[in-house]
Amino acid sequence: MLSPLMRPFGLDPPARLSYLSASTIIEAASRTGAQAIHPGYGFLSESSEFAQLCEDEGFIFIGPPASAIRDMGDKSASKRIMGAAGVPLVPGYHGDEQDIDLMKLEADRIGYPVLIKPTHGGGGKGMRIVQSPNDFADAFVGAQREAAASFGINTILLEKYITKPRHIEVQPNISNDFRSHLGKAAVSAAKAVGYHNAGTVEFIVDTLTGEFYFMEMNTRLQVEHPVTEMIVGQDLVEWQIRVANGEPLPVSQSDVPLSGHAFEARIYAENVPKGFLPATGILHHYRPVQVSSEVRVETGVEQGDTVSMHYDPMIAKLVVWGEDRTGALIKMKDCLSKFQVAGLPTNIDFLLKLSNHGAFENGEVETHFIDLHKDDLFIDPNDQLSKQQVYNAAIHGAAIAAACVCEKEHAITKEGTPGKLSLWYANPPFRVNYSAKRTMELEWEDESSKGSSKFVPVHITCLAKGKYLIEVGGSSFPDLKLNVVHLRDHDFRVEHGGVSMTVSIAVYQKDQMEHIHIWHGSSHHHFKQRKGLDLADIDESYQKPAPEASSHPPGTVVAPMAGLVVKVLVQDGAKVVEGQPILVLEAMKMEHVVKAPSAGCISGLRVSAGQQVSDGTVLFAVKLIESFYQHRHFLLHYDTSYITLEQDE
Repeated sequence: MLSPLMRPFGLDPPARLSYLSASTIIEAASRTGAQAIHPGYGFLSESSEFAQLCEDEGFIFIGPPASAIRDMGDKSASKRIMGAAGVPLVPGYHGDEQDIDLMKLEADRIGYPVLIKPTHGGGGKGMRIVQSPNDFADAFVGAQREAAASFGINTILLEKYITKPRHIEVQPNISNDFRSHLGKAAVSAAKAVGYHNAGTVEFIVDTLTGEFYFMEMNTRLQVEHPVTEMIVGQDLVEWQIRVANGEPLPVSQSDVPLSGHAFEARIYAENVPKGFLPATGILHHYRPVQVSSEVRVETGVEQGDTVSMHYDPMIAKLVVWGEDRTGALIKMKDCLSKFQVAGLPTNIDFLLKLSNHGAFENGEVETHFIDLHKDDLFIDPNDQLSKQQVYNAAIHGAAIAAACVCEKEHAITKEGTPGKLSLWYANPPFRVNYSAKRTMELEWEDESSKGSSKFVPVHITCLAKGKYLIEVGGSSFPDLKLNVVHLRDHDFRVEHGGVSMTVSIAVYQKDQMEHIHIWHGSSHHHFKQRKGLDLADIDESYQKPAPEASSHPPGTVVAPMAGLVVKVLVQDGAKVVEGQPILVLEAMKMEHVVKAPSAGCISGLRVSAGQQVSDGTVLFAVKLIESFYQHRHFLLHYDTSYITLEQDE
């Protein structure tokens, strides 16, 4: 039962009608007799209108003055204020005039590449890097549209893009002198707008020159504030409340301790192989790592919850502390390997791979780190050795998963059967002159082959209580003799060749498939099997089903994620070139442009602006009309009705 002081309000989409509804929050505060309102660190925390509304309605806003939010929230105005205060600035255009022709001229003056940024908001939404004048118009219009959708204001500023930047607040791994310069610049920025309460001044550092520039100020509690709290041993939210109550800070700057090192990893619902697109779905299995004084998990979800397209994709924040960077990173790797999520794609495996990269371990980090090391972080589809290693690891995971699933089923059968002494419920099942056998046909998605699936037939022979012989068909993988003990719930102890490991298994039903996830060591694998294909006593003549052919004709384009169609850029029947933007999808406050996969004619455009689509929904098709093949001095032109050959003059 909720406390009488707790007033929940609807969390039905869209966000502006639920948790971003200022009037609903004010009403709830009035009914509970609250004196102050803490806006968290979402969009309302940087809304000067909301801060002013709280003040007008007689509530203390736990944050900076509305005027400071307004000045710092307008990036153009803040740049002018910072320039006047002597804070270093990146060359750019921060004016009010937004005519696209003027903006093109300003971009030419600044010099390419340029960075297009909304004047309001943050989180990277609406930002575009433009490499050449030919790309400017589309990027500018797209940035305006995304800014309007996310922040309600579509004004834009331009900046010179620093090609080898480091986006920092006040980071570790910098000299005391550099830290002092950053701190003084941050204090100057805050004083220039009459700031008080929590806030974060962000800088960009040119790693080639060592120069730093003011980028923006987040006029709120930082999302990563737990990192600071772990290092200094203080509660920043408590400080916010005390400052809002008119109290001074409990310590001075010189007395702030700096102890150890902390990392934060954001656990996101996103599809890494699809370019980190946001993902939706049900959290069928959710088991965060165990918390301690050195491990912190901040989350707002639980098992069974749904991650929808209407809100943020962040599932949790994982924060760890260590005596030094090396110790903290070791702890982060261990925690990531134990953080279990099943039911939708996440970035956990990618974060683990990132934290294991040598350059990251050495602190060689910059904004373009992922692009710079993509060959190490992503599987090259042409690297047969790497693909084989990944496949071998998947086969090993499939073998262990099959044995654990069988052992779990034996345990369930025995626990749920009144006559536990019956021979029919023995482990293994009793049969005259016959060993208990079964086959599981597991489907594994090969991310290195654009999501293609591979079928892994796993033959299981139950030798004795908890002992299994595992044979994987269609591979040279050696047979395994495993001893499996079911420990509790999802956990097992598996022994092989004198080596013992702890294994976790999660099984759930989705889309007429049984999904099996296995975690062991630092590995995580996901398998599927069709209902009814997990059959006991299948003989060797059993034939695995052929992979399903695509039900869509060539040229069909489907939605890469669930989202809202915000704009359709062409009409049905229009001729397009390869890579041409066709429509724009929005999900979780981010835009994604869907482009033509090839040159041709748009055929069967099935969606319109304002329509919500699911992942995999057919959007349109591109029908081939004409191609040109040149051979020596002749051009071959063809379409579906004629073929001509003419000399190329």
